[in-house]
Parts: sequence; C-alpha cells; structure tokens
Amino acid sequence: MFGFSHGGGGRHHHHGTRGRGEAGLDVERFFHWVERLNDGEHRRGGGGGRSRRMFDGGELRLVLLHLIAQEPRHGYELIKAVETLTGGAYAPSPGVVYPTLTLLDEMELIAEQASAGARKRFAATDAGTAHLSEQAATVAALVARLEAMGAQRARGDGEGAPVRRAMHNLRHAVGDRAMRADATPEILHEIAALIDEVAQKVERLK
Repeated sequence: MFGFSHGGGGRHHHHGTRGRGEAGLDVERFFHWVERLNDGEHRRGGGGGRSRRMFDGGELRLVLLHLIAQEPRHGYELIKAVETLTGGAYAPSPGVVYPTLTLLDEMELIAEQASAGARKRFAATDAGTAHLSEQAATVAALVARLEAMGAQRARGDGEGAPVRRAMHNLRHAVGDRAMRADATPEILHEIAALIDEVAQKVERLK
C-alpha cells in the first residue's frame, strides 16, 4: 500500500502546486515512491530502510583502476564502461568519478596520457598494475557484482517490462491530473482512493 489517507487530521502546507493540504501530501508520497522505484533503489535495497551504496571505501577506485588498466580511458568512458557492465542498471556520477581519478593520479596508480581532445585520458602505471595484482580477488568480486546486476537487469527487462510501462503511464496520468488548476482536494482524495483500490487488488492476486 502507498500509505494514502482520506480524511481527518491537520493540514500540511507545502510550497508549489502539489501542496494542497493532506491530499496533496498523499500524492507527493506516491510520486516519491514511484521515483524511488524507477531509480532502482528497491532493486538493490531489499526490505525496508535505505539501500546499500553501490561501492564502499576504496571499491570504486579499484573498479576504475581495473578499467583503466584494460585500456586508457577518460572519465566519461569510465562511466559508460561501468554502465555497460551493469546493463544500464547503474552508472557512477561524474561527481564521484572525477575526484576518484584525481586521487588515483595523486597515488601514482594512474597517469595522464597525451590526448588530442580536451578530456584527460589516463593509463595505469606500473604501480597501478602491481596494486591490481595484489587486489585481484577483490577486483574479481567487484566485477562479478556489476555483471550480476546486469544479468538481473536483463531478466527484469523481459519479465517486468509490462509492469514498468503501466507504472510509467500511471505516474504521468496522476501527475498531469494533480497539477491541473482544477485539482481540488476532493479530486486528489479521489485519485488517492483509486490508487489504494488498485493496490488492494494487486495484493489479493494469487
């Protein structure tokens, strides 16, 4: 269930067109739930609470160093390489990748290569290659984790595509109707009631 309420209680005030009393808060919760689903947080989280980060500690450094040792790459190429490994399920952000490259460079595990373009392309140094050899088991486990995510994504693309399409349509239908000027609190309560009704029917499926 999405946790929508249908009456009573104090009103919550929000800025913007979504904040229309308690009903507006209900729709915002639904939007947040769908956005989390689309972002794949439930895919990795498993159960309640915040999902685990993709990489901890120096794991991202090892993954990027491994990819650079395969062939010289710049930041964008590394992001795309990780995304390819996961079948599009995950890609590290530039805000994480580029500082990590700077750190690897300062650790003398990679070195900038001469490049015709404006982007900095890096290659692994002898020290970087030696470091990868020392951490070979960890690197293999990290790559296996990324590839497993890609395999899971491939299975989901086939089996879950109709549900994702329907959720996409529902999200946009709710958003379009809730953002219209005539979206009164009563209409928003009705939208929430319809979503709750569908959720109950889904829960009763056998």
